[in-house]
Amino acid sequence: MSSKRIPLGCLLWLLLAHAAMAISASQSAAPAAKSPDPAALFQNGESALNQGRLDEAEHNFRAVLAIDPQAGGAYANLGVVYMRRKQWGPALTNLKKAKQMMPQVAGIRLNIGLAYYRQNEFLEAIPSFESVVHDQPQAEQPRYLLGLCYFFAERWADAAATLEPLWTEESNKLPYLYVISNAAHRAGRNDLDERAFAQLIKLGDTSPEYHLFVGKYHLNLQQYDQALADFQAAAEENPRLPFVHFNMGFAYRKKQDYDHARDEFLQDAAIEPDLGLNYDQLGDVYWLLQDDANAEKSYREALKRDTRLVNSHIGLVKIYQRRENLAQALAEADAAEKIDPARTDVHYLRGRVLLQMGRKLEAKKELDAAVNIDNEHRTKREQQVEAGSVPSPELLQDSQ
Repeated sequence: MSSKRIPLGCLLWLLLAHAAMAISASQSAAPAAKSPDPAALFQNGESALNQGRLDEAEHNFRAVLAIDPQAGGAYANLGVVYMRRKQWGPALTNLKKAKQMMPQVAGIRLNIGLAYYRQNEFLEAIPSFESVVHDQPQAEQPRYLLGLCYFFAERWADAAATLEPLWTEESNKLPYLYVISNAAHRAGRNDLDERAFAQLIKLGDTSPEYHLFVGKYHLNLQQYDQALADFQAAAEENPRLPFVHFNMGFAYRKKQDYDHARDEFLQDAAIEPDLGLNYDQLGDVYWLLQDDANAEKSYREALKRDTRLVNSHIGLVKIYQRRENLAQALAEADAAEKIDPARTDVHYLRGRVLLQMGRKLEAKKELDAAVNIDNEHRTKREQQVEAGSVPSPELLQDSQ
């Protein structure tokens, strides 16, 4: 298989041979004159899928499965149909059925990883991408996506090690250099960090995108004035560049300049209205400005766009605690714990709410859990360079 990135459409020809074998068997089991031709149905479905006629494609693949429920290729391509509609639940259901029938086909596992990745469920995506990289170590796309998943999961050493073999292919691209330098820095890989940043500077084309990623580099090093200088240069060249105002807002927030931070997040929200992180960060800024009404509204707007934003649930817990609305506070803490049960602050806040409610035994259990999780992670944290994690929504856009 080529080492270049594998588009979703390429999965179809990978699966056709397998589907044809199953279809051939079904044909021999019933008189051809009395049954639809499953091979023709499959080919029609494939043609419709390639041309974006998703309803027609779905109809044909389901017709194949009505004749032969063991046609793994039809399940796989139904998964692709649902992926293109962004119907992730049905996509995963069909892809997992296809995987059971055709576990040797790496493209199916790649698409399972992609279906999780597109939902920002990076921990769920990792095993599928790992299996593809194991089978196809030279394939670029699954390795790159796996490296990004490690990066978003804050597995810095794994991210650096996974992405480093892509240097030849990717080191002329700004997002790659930003990710690998950041991961290398936090993993204590100073040699790789310096090499990546030197290459980033070498590419210096003074484009808005260049200033955005150089600014991100400085932002991760907590060099906020240098970061802002680059973000402002990017904004001057292209005031509507996605995510530049988001990053400026983040830098201003770190400098405790909350008024400017609020204004920048609002500007980015006007450019990227569907980005939940803008409203999530706005909620934090309004909370710091003691504007609980706008903080609550912002957190709710964030969760409308991305239900997995644990920070927004945590923000709501704090607001309801301050209002002594403990039932709502506990409901938000429960929601946060369900999304990420390994977060120390979730257990701590839930314990504090339970304590306020007089439920002391439950509170002690949660506070003990917070301490235990913190102790488990301490060694890992001590092995890495500590710095505040900077959200990177622009990387998700680049990888689409």
